[in-house]
Amino acid sequence: MNATEQFLAANAHVDEAAVQPLPNSRKVYIEGSRPDIRVPMRAISQADTPTAFGGEKNPPIYVYDCSGPYSDPEAKIDIRSGLPALRAQWIAERGDVEELAGLSSEFGQKRATDKSLDELRFPGLHRKPLRAKAGRNVSQMHYARQGIITPEMEYVAIRENLNRRAYIESLRSTGKMGEKMAALLGRQHPGQNFGASIPEEITPEFVRSEIARGRAIIPNNINHPESEPMIIGRNFLVKINANIGNSALGSSPFRKKSRR
Repeated sequence: MNATEQFLAANAHVDEAAVQPLPNSRKVYIEGSRPDIRVPMRAISQADTPTAFGGEKNPPIYVYDCSGPYSDPEAKIDIRSGLPALRAQWIAERGDVEELAGLSSEFGQKRATDKSLDELRFPGLHRKPLRAKAGRNVSQMHYARQGIITPEMEYVAIRENLNRRAYIESLRSTGKMGEKMAALLGRQHPGQNFGASIPEEITPEFVRSEIARGRAIIPNNINHPESEPMIIGRNFLVKINANIGNSALGSSPFRKKSRR
């Protein structure tokens, strides 16, 4: 959409460039303990290794994929209906939230009744806001401190491991060179754990314990069930959560926005 084109909900669509496949890679899903835990990863193809025997196949490398359904060729994207609420069932089955009749903020209520905005509204979006029931706590830290491993915690454990075990096994199956590569890639620098007992493979229990200790967070609001669980913490792949955007005072997109 160009700068002069008027936005209307009736003809809103996803730009084709946003759903183009990425080269030499494909989106894959690793299933957890239940069918609705499907963790996205990107499998990057590798070229064959030249050998005296005519070449050796290399398995794909798995990396984080935070692109959501946009990079899934099987997904049907309709921005007027919103992203799929992949965590809705997880939230509902805990039984600690209730649905509000409507928007609770004065600003939201004014916008909802503003007739001049009707042509901008998406009729497929009718999700009502949720809140915690009286006396309940719906944070992942609360669940972690109660000893509960949530689907969100299992999801991020799978995501953090990046299919490493399967990748090492696939290397070993390629022959002697693969065995050597598996041994090489399996090595890990001891580093500094700063008091944390870091396992060789990230488990849901390790995720729970790190959140309970306050060393990591899963920023998943109950009113954003479409958000994919991702953990932020010193013992995980993601270390920071930054609010980066254009500043009114400068042209750099890397200037951090201030919040007052």
